[in-house]
Amino acid sequence: MTEDTEVDRIWARTDRAMEPPQRKFARQMRARPTEAERKLWWHLRHTLSLTGSHFRRQVQIGPYVADFVSHRLKLVIEVDGGQHAMQLVQDRARTQRLELDGYRVLRFWNNEVLSNIEGVLAEIQRVTQRPPPPTPPHKGEG
Repeated sequence: MTEDTEVDRIWARTDRAMEPPQRKFARQMRARPTEAERKLWWHLRHTLSLTGSHFRRQVQIGPYVADFVSHRLKLVIEVDGGQHAMQLVQDRARTQRLELDGYRVLRFWNNEVLSNIEGVLAEIQRVTQRPPPPTPPHKGEG
């Protein structure tokens, strides 16, 4: 084993030991879902039948942590609490960034999920019937 290889391995080991802050945040969010997130998660797994879908929860995409994501469907579902009424500009920027990455973004208020889950699931079903938009080229391509 050369000295360079040993140095590379030390860095690899060190990198795995350091957890990016967004990953840690995503784990915390998975451990403490809101009531609305818990309800939608159950329905995404047990009620909604979408061919080829596999939803994950609290997924890091770029600098953001999305509530629910189906990478195959290129769909992000956000369940927003009351604090989002105060951060509309940030949420709009977040949605634009996710759309630039080729995702469709659906946003539902907590009270919509809690009081009208059938309507929420119908909207998700409706949106997933359309094919996802083509993924835009990366910067410098196309």
